[in-house]
Amino acid sequence: MMRRVIFWLCCLKLLVIPVLAQVKKEKQIAAAVERYHRALIDADEKALRTLTSDKLSYGHSNGNVEDKETFIKNIISGNSDFVRIEMFDLTITLQDKTALVRYNMKAETNDKGKPGSIHLKVLLVWVINQRQWKLLARQSVRLS
Repeated sequence: MMRRVIFWLCCLKLLVIPVLAQVKKEKQIAAAVERYHRALIDADEKALRTLTSDKLSYGHSNGNVEDKETFIKNIISGNSDFVRIEMFDLTITLQDKTALVRYNMKAETNDKGKPGSIHLKVLLVWVINQRQWKLLARQSVRLS
């Protein structure tokens, strides 16, 4: 009887540990997305550099695609200025060392000093590098 209990406890452990690891990674990704949004709003160059991969591909809803340096330059110069960001319908899909993050976003902007608002569907691709999640790619499309 005791062997059966031990056997089933071991089986349960084998099922629970991967689930807990997955939940931990999802929380790490969600926190990284929050830090990324805060860095956009604050135009925090240091945080943006820390959060993004050197190979960043940043796609805008208008079709423009920027590398890391151009993306950061446009944020800190005010060419692309986020005042407020709201995120809805967040989903996180993990595969090995990659995370796909999808969400809908409403934001107030002040690009080049001109107030505006946007409603987007966003895809972020995050990769883990030396125990830190980095944004590798971003693409958005406008929602009506």
